[in-house]
Amino acid sequence: MQIILLEKIANVGNLGDVVKVKNGFARNFLIPQGKAKRATPENLKAIEARRAELEAAANAKVVAAQGVAEKLEGMNVRITQKAGVDGRLFGSVTNADIVAALKAQGIELEKAMVRMPEGPIKQVGEFPLTVAPHTDVVAQITVTVVGDTAAQG
Repeated sequence: MQIILLEKIANVGNLGDVVKVKNGFARNFLIPQGKAKRATPENLKAIEARRAELEAAANAKVVAAQGVAEKLEGMNVRITQKAGVDGRLFGSVTNADIVAALKAQGIELEKAMVRMPEGPIKQVGEFPLTVAPHTDVVAQITVTVVGDTAAQG
């Protein structure tokens, strides 16, 4: 399906690009979330007319994301989980746990913004992670997972 992107999308294209994507990706994700429109002649004219407005909105999002990234850069997030004596966790620390810990510190993020290339954390220790509040803006944080062995009595 041919679509016009209304914002930059990683691995797809930039604002205003006309790209071909799979039908399901366009119908189920991009169009309902307002990230794209069908590539019709009317929509192409409308996008060209609104291009300056859309670019200003995109720049505002990048500036806001840079502000969040500055707060996050170098931050240490401490998460306590139940663990065995060998340091292995009962369960794991996921991006949802990290987002909840950051929310407690006053920083609002979405789960998809926390990048965990090795998957959920299953050990006690310190783990460097990348947080991407925008496709062009990334910040490095450290997640410290502390084992809670007191509950084993």
